[in-house]
Amino acid sequence: MKIKLLNIAHGRSGDKGDAANIGIIAYDDKGFEKIKKELTTEKVKKHFEGICFGEVERFELPNIRALNFLLHNTLGGGGTVSLKHDAQGKTLAAALLRMEIDS
Repeated sequence: MKIKLLNIAHGRSGDKGDAANIGIIAYDDKGFEKIKKELTTEKVKKHFEGICFGEVERFELPNIRALNFLLHNTLGGGGTVSLKHDAQGKTLAAALLRMEIDS
């Protein structure tokens, strides 16, 4: 059975130059264990296929039950030079929260 990530976590996103920064924060310890297992860099890269053209890095923040992802070469050069509609990556957390994972 699958569930949407938004059922167990919330998120924030923004930009770091041409890299998008996405934080996913689990609501509880059980959810944190689930996102640590399910949200691999490979799955996040595949979820953003056609948007993310670079490496995906993952950082764990267990004290706040969160994962932080940096998606390199994603924002078309960054906020000041990009022609993308979302040059600061503000909507990418919402997009990732719609990913379906195993329950």
